[in-house]
Amino acid sequence: MAVVPIAAAGLIAGCGGGDDDGSSSTELTATKTFLTDHTADLVKHTTVMQEAADEYYALAESSGFDYEKMLADKCDAVDASLTKAKGAFVEANPNYEQMEGIVAGIPRTAQYDTDLDAGTDGSDPTSAVSFNLTLPDGKVMEQPGNLFFLLETSLYGTNEDLVVKGVKPDVNCDGKVEFGEGLPEANVLKASADEMARQSRSLEADAKELEISDSDAFTAITVMTPTMSEYFEQWKNSAFVAGSGKESEEGFVATSRLSDIADILSGINVTYDEISPQIAEENQGQAQQTGAELADLLAKAEDLRDREAGGEKFTPKQADQLGAEMQAQAEKIAGQVTQAAQDLGVEIQEA
Repeated sequence: MAVVPIAAAGLIAGCGGGDDDGSSSTELTATKTFLTDHTADLVKHTTVMQEAADEYYALAESSGFDYEKMLADKCDAVDASLTKAKGAFVEANPNYEQMEGIVAGIPRTAQYDTDLDAGTDGSDPTSAVSFNLTLPDGKVMEQPGNLFFLLETSLYGTNEDLVVKGVKPDVNCDGKVEFGEGLPEANVLKASADEMARQSRSLEADAKELEISDSDAFTAITVMTPTMSEYFEQWKNSAFVAGSGKESEEGFVATSRLSDIADILSGINVTYDEISPQIAEENQGQAQQTGAELADLLAKAEDLRDREAGGEKFTPKQADQLGAEMQAQAEKIAGQVTQAAQDLGVEIQEA
C-alpha cells in the first residue's frame, strides 16, 4: 500500500486534575467509577483486537504478504483472526461511546476522543489526530485519522486505502464477497490495533488519576449534549440509511450511528444524575425538568435504534427531520444546564 505523508503530529498531552484548572475539589465518584469501569473494559477489548491483528499479520508474513496465496492456503485461519478482530471491535466501540460524553466533554481528556474516535486526518489541522502510525514495514502514516475509523474501515473493507487491492476479499471462503467483507493490509491493521491498545491503556491510567469535578461534569454535559445534528448527518450518509453502495460515510458499518447516539446519551445521563441534587438545592423544578428531558432524549434515541434493528428503514428526509428535532431538544437541555451552572457558581470550562 502506498502511504501518502500528510502533516506532522503533536504528542498527546497527559491529563491531571486539581484546583489549578478552575475545578472544584469535590470529586464526583459515581461518574469517576463509570469512567474507570469503561476504560478497563476498553483495554480488555482492544487487547483482544491487538492479538487478532497480530495473528492476521503473522499469517500474511508467513505467506510473504502474498494475500492471494494466504487466502488459498490459510483461509480458515484468516477468517478466524478477522472474525476475532471484528468481535472485539463491536465490543470496544459501544463501550467507548458510553463514556465519550465524559472523555470528549472534559478538556483535559478531550485529545483522547480526537485520537480514538473523532479526529480527522492531517488535511484538516483543526481537527486532526495527534499521532503518526509507523508500520511494521517502516512506512509512516502521518496523522491518518482516528483509530476506530481506521480499524472499522479496514476490517469491513470500506476504505480502499487500507485494504489489499487486486485480491478478491472472500475472507470467509464461501465463494462470494458480501458487504462488510474486507481484506485489510496487514501492516496497517497491526499498527492501528497496536496504537489503539496503547492509547486505551494510557486513557485507563489517566482516568484512574483524574479527579472529576462539578466543573468537569457541567462542562461535559453542555459540550456533548448538543451534538445531535452532526451524528444524525453521519447516520443519514451511512449504509444504514443511504444504502450499501450509496453511502458517503466509510465508517459506521459494524454498528449504526443510532446505537452510538444512544450510548453517548446514556453516559451523559449518568453524569447528570450525579450533579442533579446540587441543581435541585437551588431549583428543584429545574433539576427535575432537565432530568426528564435528558431521559426523554435518550428514550427517543433508544427507540429509533431498536426500530432500525427490528428492520424499519428510515429515509434521508426522516433522518434530517429527526436530527433537527433532537438537536433542538439537546440545545434546550444544554442551555438549562448552563444556567444551572451559573446559578451555582460552577465554571464552564473552555475547550
